Amino acid sequence: MEKVTIKQLAKELNLSASTISRALQDSHQISPETKQKVLELATVRNFVPNYHASGLRKKTSKTIAVVIPEVADSYFAQAINGIEAVAQEHGLHVLIYLTHESFLKEQAILKEFQNGRVDGVLLSITAETAHNQHIRELLGRGMPLVLFDRVCNDIAAPKITTNDYESSYWATRHLIDGGCKQIALLSASSSLVMSANRLEGYKKALEEQESSFQGATVITCAQSEADTYFLIKNLLSDPQRPDGIIATVEKQATTVYQVCQELHLNIPQEVKVLAFSNLQSASFLNPSLTTITQPAFDMGKAAATSLCKALKRKNQPISHDTQVLPSVLHVRKSTC
Repeated sequence: MEKVTIKQLAKELNLSASTISRALQDSHQISPETKQKVLELATVRNFVPNYHASGLRKKTSKTIAVVIPEVADSYFAQAINGIEAVAQEHGLHVLIYLTHESFLKEQAILKEFQNGRVDGVLLSITAETAHNQHIRELLGRGMPLVLFDRVCNDIAAPKITTNDYESSYWATRHLIDGGCKQIALLSASSSLVMSANRLEGYKKALEEQESSFQGATVITCAQSEADTYFLIKNLLSDPQRPDGIIATVEKQATTVYQVCQELHLNIPQEVKVLAFSNLQSASFLNPSLTTITQPAFDMGKAAATSLCKALKRKNQPISHDTQVLPSVLHVRKSTC
């Protein structure tokens, strides 16, 4: 998408560039009628003002943005540390933007970046993000962008991921080998590539056991903690409850522990629990939690390194390759 400039707006309205600029800034020097004409045309042409352009045409903000769903999750906290380590080496400032799993917030944040506020973007999409036109628009304006952890496969940009399919397969095999006959998968989203890959790994492991995938239990948890609690409590209150649970995001695991305590279900004798988690206190839980641990710090470093390379070659083609860093299964008492 070609970037519309103030000069183009001025030419179309037969006004000076300074008049257009003042009108967009709601200056008292410009009549209401002229302001209205300018704003209407700016909206039609999808004009986004560049607040850094004046006096800074040959400089950069030396700032990158990290757009993530939350920071309470241990994965993102560790990933930010990896990003910061690389950013400091390159003299870059890091701004953290939280979407709180809201697609609308993600859209608004990326729209804001079109004005040149930052030099580049590291993005992990929300669980609600089913469309990516807003990402394409940002890329179309020449903004360097790297996707990490939660990515869009059909976006032409560098991607940093982990081996979600294989990890989920290992997790399911571990529970099967431990004697589980009915394993439930707690999914985070029906649209995320990450969730789809974890679902496929789970499905593959069950199919190898000649188990019917249709007979398996897959629960797509809500974004609300209260709703997730309700879904998990209903699952474990059922007389035909599963004897193994895979939580595909960290916060689901703590809810499972809470519900098991309330229902007086013994972990791991009655229910074995495994989670995708970077929780550093996993080994101190009672019982200690078996986890699939992502290389969060290294993924953050890899994402920031890829972005820095793109910033150095901003006017040159960059690689859109996907880097896949392996996760690790840590077996602890919740499945033994």
